[in-house]
Amino acid sequence: MTDDDRSHPVDTGHRDKDRVNPEGNYGGRSQLSACAVDDMSGEQGLWEAVFSRQNLFAALERVETNRGAPGVDGLTTQELRSWLVTHWVDVRSRLDAGTYKPMPVRQVPIPKPNGGQRLLGVPTVVDRLIQQALAQVLTPVFDPGFVPVSYGFRPGKSAHMAVKVARTLVNQGFVWVVEVDLEKFFDRVNHDKLMARVARKVDDKRVLKLIRAYLTAGIMIDGVVSRSGDGTPQGSPLSPLLSNIMLDDFDQELWAKGTRFVRYADDIRIFVKSKRAAGRALDQASKVLEGTLKLKVNRGKSTISHAMKAQLLGYAFYPSREGYKLRVAGSAIARLKQRLRELTSRRWSVDMDYRIDRINRYVRGWMGYFQLAATPGVFKRLDEWLRRRMRQILWKQWKTPQARRRNLRRLGLSEYQIGKATLSARSYWAIAKTPTLHKALGTAYWVDRGLVMLFTAWDRRQIAVV
Repeated sequence: MTDDDRSHPVDTGHRDKDRVNPEGNYGGRSQLSACAVDDMSGEQGLWEAVFSRQNLFAALERVETNRGAPGVDGLTTQELRSWLVTHWVDVRSRLDAGTYKPMPVRQVPIPKPNGGQRLLGVPTVVDRLIQQALAQVLTPVFDPGFVPVSYGFRPGKSAHMAVKVARTLVNQGFVWVVEVDLEKFFDRVNHDKLMARVARKVDDKRVLKLIRAYLTAGIMIDGVVSRSGDGTPQGSPLSPLLSNIMLDDFDQELWAKGTRFVRYADDIRIFVKSKRAAGRALDQASKVLEGTLKLKVNRGKSTISHAMKAQLLGYAFYPSREGYKLRVAGSAIARLKQRLRELTSRRWSVDMDYRIDRINRYVRGWMGYFQLAATPGVFKRLDEWLRRRMRQILWKQWKTPQARRRNLRRLGLSEYQIGKATLSARSYWAIAKTPTLHKALGTAYWVDRGLVMLFTAWDRRQIAVV
């Protein structure tokens, strides 16, 4: 990868007087931070910052680390670096000349957690590299000006922070929650509206032209390219930043009015103190989203609910003596159990150590996200269910009465207990609950085998949970 780089400083200076601190406490009103972009706004400076050697190599490492499927050209992330050695000079010359044409994205359907499908757009790895380079330079330009309660796809922000702020607001008495559902948000983003907002802070015409080229590159479905005047494909490195830019006017209006809200990408929650106020908040939010931004609010899916029924990012709330605490939403528990059913299926003929490794990886990742839930009893009950699933697997694997007697004897059971178990005609699931198997294959057995329990994974993380 070669070019005649001229490094350019990226000025990220800004003024921060946020009224929400890291713990999510709302304070007094203040001005939003402003981003000084004078050094970035000139054509030569911003363009060269995007395509500087340092920025491009950082983008390349990010794309390689993220991996992902190839785009319509079939080039993989593993092949990208060697491909660039031969072709980057030509790509860069076409970029500088304004003749570079992004390839259409490959459409991939992925299942939604609550059913249905989401259409993911997969750009080519070369276009992912260029978009990542753009995002790395444009994020410091736009991000400091975003409101503090926008948490999706932002440096230093996380879903956990959004959930903590929501919990704080509920405990401050804002117990009526408005969920604003944007219908097919990523498919409905108006390109002209979006580009007008990008142009507020970027006057480099080459950068603006390149961003629009990515918006209009189209989607390839069954070998046919479909082009649209709306939408920004999910799955591209630039799309998260563009979505935040698009919704920033909405955020700014609510923030200026002192509205208590949290936004994570297109997940919007507004917190008020009465049901009547919630109805007004939904009407006002819809007016801005539909009237100003030309987006579509799905009134059928937008809800007004008390905190005890509300959900955000897989979490829900429950009252306690100390105030409202967090729990895992029922739908997220259902998805957990469905995945564990797959990993503990008796029809999946794999080595037990391999199965345990797969379960452990899933449990650690799941609990890493849901560590804020203050429900140890729920996790203990799930552990009991999981261990029963594991016991029925072993009972099937032992197959014959002779093998079962031999294994139960090794586990220290008496001959009476062994005979009672091996002569039983109960189903795998039923016998996995009997006191005999529970004694032989209890918690200690699975701990020795290395199985990670949900409660254990949760408990280890509580020192770090605030």
